[in-house]
Amino acid sequence: MKIEVPYGKNGAMSAKISDDVKISFLEANDVKIGDENKNIKAAINTPINSKSFKDFLRDAKKVLVIVNDATRPTPTKKILEFIFDDLKQTNFNFIIATGAHRGPSQEEYLQIFGSYYEKIKDRIIVHDARAEKDMVFLGKSTNGTQMFVNKAGVEADKIIIISSVEPHYFAGYTGGRKSFLPGIAGYKTIEQNHKLALAPKAKALALDGNPVHEDMMDAIKTMKQDIFSIMTVLDKHHKVYATCCGHINDSFYAAIDRANEVFAAPLKEKVDIVVSVVKFPQDIDLYQAQKGIDNAKLALKKNGILILVAKCRCGIGGKAFAELLGSSDTPQAALETIEKKYVLGYHKAAKMAEICLWAQIWGVTDIPPAVISKLFIKPFSNLQTALDQALEEKGRNSSILFLMDGGLTVPLN
Repeated sequence: MKIEVPYGKNGAMSAKISDDVKISFLEANDVKIGDENKNIKAAINTPINSKSFKDFLRDAKKVLVIVNDATRPTPTKKILEFIFDDLKQTNFNFIIATGAHRGPSQEEYLQIFGSYYEKIKDRIIVHDARAEKDMVFLGKSTNGTQMFVNKAGVEADKIIIISSVEPHYFAGYTGGRKSFLPGIAGYKTIEQNHKLALAPKAKALALDGNPVHEDMMDAIKTMKQDIFSIMTVLDKHHKVYATCCGHINDSFYAAIDRANEVFAAPLKEKVDIVVSVVKFPQDIDLYQAQKGIDNAKLALKKNGILILVAKCRCGIGGKAFAELLGSSDTPQAALETIEKKYVLGYHKAAKMAEICLWAQIWGVTDIPPAVISKLFIKPFSNLQTALDQALEEKGRNSSILFLMDGGLTVPLN
């Protein structure tokens, strides 16, 4: 059998596996896609628990549109087709909710905004979480997190959020409140919030009792501005499956129901080898592609082999998590360091180290072998070699699962 999986934006990798090997595939569920344009337009025109979009903007003095960075598949440029004519009648700015990520490259600006970039490039703010002069303190959350947020979010009287909702490995789901925390929050705030990711209840599809989610919801309460939220749910081909608009929390929860229809994938049984394929744009670096590792663990037997397939075109990504893993002799030593002191990014290291205590992580990436091997990931240059060695180690009777969109699909066993 010849198997081909996506690799990078337009590339692919293939491998041949003997027909006597037990192979299965798991991907996001098939859902019926209607007319995307009608879907988006109807949602904007009939918002949940909110004024209509035109009425929302009618008395606006200063509008801020919060959009995701290029690590998310959010169809921002498509949404702009439906709101820009109304938006351009106001005094508006965009802010790219980078959280603690870097700002976009020129190519990534076009990925986010498309043809609108030339029209709005002088009105785009790139959030920099480390720029303390740009942050305003709004109080503390129930968990004690100090809420610092970009002053652009405070100075605006109307806020529009464009985001997408899909599972997230420690916040439960992306979307909604995440546009504020971590989206436009200060570095200290993000660090304090993400430390909560070490809690057992901070996991994919979980909101009740999830301290990360609760902290983010507290962040929303500190914002007093009128907010119009546009939440999209994409299918496995990044087509718009659903759009939920209006009240920030109500639209978020409505979108979650639709996201589960796509991304919560039933799993018959756990397997010996999981190949987790992380698609563009989540394959930007290992820091983002790690989501494919965390989701894949849910389908893997103890002592199994997890093979990550992700281009990681910008390398490792997060510095702190890589330095911690790279300086630790064992995964357990990394976890012991985290217990003593938390630095933003250590939650990522913890999730990876915990898996390494009971399974192997292998990686088919563009990251130099000498770099990725220090992070307890065995490097491979191609999928064929990785699969051949995995079958040699686990035996020809081993079962293999291909998780075809590992960054987003959550196996349910």
